[in-house]
Amino acid sequence: MKFIGAHVSAAGGVDKAVIRAHELAATAFALFTKNQRQWHAAPLTTEVIAAFRAACEKYHFTSQQILPHDSYLINLGHPVTEALEKSRAAFIDEMSRCQQLGLSLLNFHPGSHLQQIDEHTCLQRIAASINLALENTTGVTAVIENTAGQGSNLGFRFEHLAAIIDGVDDKSRVGVCIDTCHAFASGYDLRSEKDCEETFAEFDRIVGFNYLRGMHLNDAKSEFNSRVDRHNSLGEGNIGQTAFRWIMKNPRFDGIPLILETIDPTIWKDEIAWLKSEQHA
Repeated sequence: MKFIGAHVSAAGGVDKAVIRAHELAATAFALFTKNQRQWHAAPLTTEVIAAFRAACEKYHFTSQQILPHDSYLINLGHPVTEALEKSRAAFIDEMSRCQQLGLSLLNFHPGSHLQQIDEHTCLQRIAASINLALENTTGVTAVIENTAGQGSNLGFRFEHLAAIIDGVDDKSRVGVCIDTCHAFASGYDLRSEKDCEETFAEFDRIVGFNYLRGMHLNDAKSEFNSRVDRHNSLGEGNIGQTAFRWIMKNPRFDGIPLILETIDPTIWKDEIAWLKSEQHA
């Protein structure tokens, strides 16, 4: 079964994200459990936690269908010790918030070397950061998102994801989220069924489908292999509809959150309905 949804707003409280997902007729959703552009947030209260859990129960969302995202400020591979420690503390807090809410996944961008350390050292730092977070939390899987490779961001090659996983001690609590726009922009073609087969065969060979915990379904305004992160609505960008049809018909993508981060929230309901329809077309 496919779990299909979008990254919805948690304005007014995390429980409101659940209601917004339900209004889209979604069977999955993503959210920020705190303001993604601030380092600190007020702790979750027992009332907030109870409201979120009650909304999930009411609208039939399990943790398997929910893919929260951490703050954009966090850089788990930061070259400067003080800044790295700040990021690690913030990431542990994000993992803890997920744990409190009864969530089992946390999606994050791996990190950036900022032109100050080499790729290998940065990837090692990211893995060490994940190990620290896993030691300080229980029940939440750290889900590494592939990137478009803008600037000094790592994670744009499948080999980067595999190297991070290799450095994580508890492999049962690490996974991957593949963003289709990021993959396309970083040089993994998805424009035809053959391209999709080849790209995901490479993913399986280098990383392994057993680590796939979620996907972000986004078309791309950016050009192929441009290393530029610009999302578009499904079928409106340079990837086109074929990849999303192929994913919907492929059982290897069952049972994980498939999340829209497309650019027009007013058509998310239509995009979700179209994706659902393609499963059985």
